Amino acid sequence: MKNSNDDPLLILASRSPRRRYLLEQAGLSFSVIPSSIDESSVPISSPEIYVRVLSEAKAHNVSEKYPEKWVIGADTIVLKDRTILGKPGSRAEARTMLKQLSGQTHEVFTGYSICCQEKRRNFSETVKTEVLFKDLSDQEIEWYIHTAEPFDKAGAYAIQGLGTFLVKSINGSYTNVVGLPVCEVIEFLITEGVLGRSYMSES
Repeated sequence: MKNSNDDPLLILASRSPRRRYLLEQAGLSFSVIPSSIDESSVPISSPEIYVRVLSEAKAHNVSEKYPEKWVIGADTIVLKDRTILGKPGSRAEARTMLKQLSGQTHEVFTGYSICCQEKRRNFSETVKTEVLFKDLSDQEIEWYIHTAEPFDKAGAYAIQGLGTFLVKSINGSYTNVVGLPVCEVIEFLITEGVLGRSYMSES
């Protein structure tokens, strides 16, 4: 990422273009260095704990290599009736997920972790947002699954993309559904004194 600071002190430990976009929109200067952890090695407990533990693992993995940096890790899941809805591998799976979500409220959990080994600071939290879908017709579902959008998104939709038409209302953080609770992240960085002129990108 090119900005006015050649060596930003913030690192996003994620390859998600959505998380990168959110931090760029917030005006932060940061590097992108995805973690190399094996996500399957993290045991699944409750969804709330799972995303937090996974975000911690991602952040710590990168922080070990860059102990002087502030590293942000995150993980997001979609939950319906206590069942995790992952990324669909086919149109049939996307169709099934969208029919399951149609006219119903589901939950989106994002665990995020921010750490700096040099300062011995570790913080993590899980944020929940409730999302209500409109009643979807078969035609709407078929149109949507024939776009490219559902297939790399948990729950088979992107609230910030074409999938915005699926959503009737939300209760909680919008950016949390996109992939990172920006309000909470910025609040922590300000409280820690991390944010300052050297951390903000020049417009």
